[in-house]
Amino acid sequence: MKNLEKLLKILKEERKDSINYTVPDLWFLEDYSIDHKVLPNGEVMVNPYEFYSAVIEEYVLKNKKNKVDYSKSLSSALNLKSTNGDWIKKATLYSSMIRTSSSWDSDRSYSLDISNINGLKETGTFVKTIALLPLLKRMGVTVLYLLPISKYSLKDKKGELGSPYSVESFTRLDPMLKDPITKDKMTVDEEFGALVEACHMLGIRVTIDIIPRTNSVNSELVMEHPDWFYWIKASEAKDYRVPFVESIPDTTYPAPKWMKTVYESEDVLRHIKMFEKNPKETDPELFKTIKGKDPIEFLDNIEKAFDLKIAPAFSDQINDIQPPWSDVTYFRMYLDDPVDTKKYLKIKHNPYILCDTIKSNMYPGKVKNMELWELLSSIIPYYINNFGIDGARIDMGHALPKELLEMIIGKAKEVDPDFTFIAEELNMENDKSAKENGYNAMIGNGFWALPRVKEGEFKKFINHAPELAIPALATSETHDTRRTTFREGGEKLTRMLIVTNFFIPNTIPFINSGEEVYEREPMNTGVDADQSDLDALYKDDPYYGKLALFDKYSFHYTHPRRMEIVNHLKDVVKVREEWLDVLTDNSLYVPLHFYEDRDTLVGLGYFNKKTHKCLVVIANGDMYNGTYVNVSLEVLRQLSKNPSTVGRVRYATYEMPRDFTDFNMNGDLYCYLGSGEVKIIEF
Repeated sequence: MKNLEKLLKILKEERKDSINYTVPDLWFLEDYSIDHKVLPNGEVMVNPYEFYSAVIEEYVLKNKKNKVDYSKSLSSALNLKSTNGDWIKKATLYSSMIRTSSSWDSDRSYSLDISNINGLKETGTFVKTIALLPLLKRMGVTVLYLLPISKYSLKDKKGELGSPYSVESFTRLDPMLKDPITKDKMTVDEEFGALVEACHMLGIRVTIDIIPRTNSVNSELVMEHPDWFYWIKASEAKDYRVPFVESIPDTTYPAPKWMKTVYESEDVLRHIKMFEKNPKETDPELFKTIKGKDPIEFLDNIEKAFDLKIAPAFSDQINDIQPPWSDVTYFRMYLDDPVDTKKYLKIKHNPYILCDTIKSNMYPGKVKNMELWELLSSIIPYYINNFGIDGARIDMGHALPKELLEMIIGKAKEVDPDFTFIAEELNMENDKSAKENGYNAMIGNGFWALPRVKEGEFKKFINHAPELAIPALATSETHDTRRTTFREGGEKLTRMLIVTNFFIPNTIPFINSGEEVYEREPMNTGVDADQSDLDALYKDDPYYGKLALFDKYSFHYTHPRRMEIVNHLKDVVKVREEWLDVLTDNSLYVPLHFYEDRDTLVGLGYFNKKTHKCLVVIANGDMYNGTYVNVSLEVLRQLSKNPSTVGRVRYATYEMPRDFTDFNMNGDLYCYLGSGEVKIIEF
């Protein structure tokens, strides 16, 4: 019995008569044949066992095909011809942090309980995420992109729950994501397997984040491999800080021209002197006597016996103002000093963390930590073989040694040639190197550029996208950034960008979890955000000032306009599906020019060689003012053998689809665009 069918069987066996349990109506989009009560606040009262059973039986399993093993990657399950992972070029991604994305105060106690009055979990789980799949399908999502799902550290944790990026174990799944609804009849591994199978039955692939550059400060690996980590005296840990180089006044990239100056800094030398030998090397016999039932207890005993603790990580930028990251540390990728900078260091020293040892792609040593490399390159094959995942984003992969990155990508491709890789590359100028390194797509800087419409960055991003060697993500926010809805333009800006992002050439539409309900509070303030973002919600909101990456948090699924994005995407998704082959062929893209020269106006044109039809997408990025526009169709007319004077509006923000006959005297498109409006017209 596969995991999804096992889950269904358990839910039916455990069914109870009456439970005080609600879910958002956005989770109840289908006409499920179960007793339920729609509440006026946007919730639906259900029996959870019946509800999750109905989602599986009445929605997911009806898509099951005989003799298909959905526990394998979708390419393997359906025996698809390999594209070497380039299937992602036609994908639409939805980013989810399981712990948050399927959180809900189901017993309405005004708190997110790990175990509520029914003994059920209100933070997110793999099982509850299955209930979100109908919503994702309606938004055209074809890839569920998961933030880290591995077991993470609770030592020196950030916030109420800790960060999923503080990975304690690469292959053990986060026990917080197990759902008590299955009691002890399913493991967390089986529940994740059930989610993957459900996704695959619906044609949704699953990608995950892996974090090979860092590990938690209480990594389970430390008990066997203390030499893979950096150590300082525990009694001096309170004085541990990021070194400051006075003669380099600004935060800067650790370019070779700065490194001599860095090593001449007194504060850098002070920092390096804080580091100690690892405890096993310090006293091998004493180290053998150290025990612990888990890494935290083991490290506590190390601290008592040796006065040593693992050194926290910090940014690889010189003079970055961020304090050390208390919950994570760096791996020692090389067991010796960086070749190009060791000449600058004249003092006796132990292995240390500094901007060059961190960026081992730029500053490698000679002695590779090959045992560690073998382990890191085995992570993705483990998830492919055990869960059938389809792709991965390598966190800070560009900062890994090139040979290690080749090992990670190469070993995954050996198991699944159609596995896809997303580069955490934010610099659009590094597209070619990302492709050379084996990536199929890159994050890019859309999260920064796209919401900056008035500044012209929106248009610049679109103009630059066709030239990229691999596609970038078309998104105006990520889990690390400010929410689009919290920017000037608010919900109107969010809607305009989400719709437009489905048609930007050589990009991949990407929806950040919560964006579809106009979430205002960021999940983290790591990039292009600041402390003012923590005031995004009203102070009486239970999640005011909290960050989903670290705290108990539930998205505002009962937002008054919660169905708006879903309804707007209904026609948009249909058009994208019909035009997908054309939209993903750069040679068929035609940038459209407005007679009105404004940065806030964007026009995208596509020509279908087979049907001779043209698709025109025009958007007004001015959130306050509507305007009449004249759009040149000359290039499209030249491509078409039978130019038409009639078109069809397939989607418009403020009007129903209709025949389109609005042209100026030159035969070019002439129409009114409301503030923040997008029109999609087919000729």
